[in-house]
Amino acid sequence: MLKKRIIVCLDVKDGRTTKGVKFQNNIDIGDPVEMAKKYYEQGVDELVFYDIMASARGRGPILDLISRVAEQVFIPFCVGGGIGSIEDIRSTILAGAEKISLNSQAVKNPDLIREGARIFGNQCIVLGMDAAKDSEMPSGYRVYINGGRVKTDLDALDWAKKAVSLGAGEIVLNSIDADGVRQGYELNVTRMIAENVSVPVIASGGGGKPEHLADVLTSGKADAALIASMVHSMGYTVDGIKADLNKLGVPVRL
Repeated sequence: MLKKRIIVCLDVKDGRTTKGVKFQNNIDIGDPVEMAKKYYEQGVDELVFYDIMASARGRGPILDLISRVAEQVFIPFCVGGGIGSIEDIRSTILAGAEKISLNSQAVKNPDLIREGARIFGNQCIVLGMDAAKDSEMPSGYRVYINGGRVKTDLDALDWAKKAVSLGAGEIVLNSIDADGVRQGYELNVTRMIAENVSVPVIASGGGGKPEHLADVLTSGKADAALIASMVHSMGYTVDGIKADLNKLGVPVRL
């Protein structure tokens, strides 16, 4: 059986790691380079680094900070935020990232997924998708961009399928409704997308205890769970969470 992955997310604003609730009221919680090193030493499978203000401010990725994080971790490292061109993708990979997360920029220019996958390979291109419940949408979920601040006309399931057809090799599905609330992942939308695409789906938003991860990795059909608050501020460690998941019967890399 394939092992499930545990991924830690660092939301970065002005060079510092921050954490908010439902994409709002972010507070400073530390230095991303030091935090990346700590989680790597605890045995995290992958690390995701999101520059949460880059798209909204119309600028590219902070390459110096990305390279300093990459020097501390020897696991897959995914970077998102403000990556709007093939040149941005190339420079981010050269700075040390293995994967590129395209979110707002992919909505604005879907060809970026196709070109990125063609040049760098599908495994390198990750679709980051921020979705919230909306009864007007066929799937019941609408896609938002610019850090959850701008709503689009895109249905979450339709967009996931289109992105995969364009070449996205993985999807990070961020539930805006569950983000930072710590009451569990949005199982419904995670399962729906996981059952309808041929690439791994990473669940993001809502993890508050190991049982939440177990739920989304089993009944939610996710291939990986993204965590932030649990290890940033709730006293959990990556190795401790993995030990708990192992006891709950979820296959993880110990």
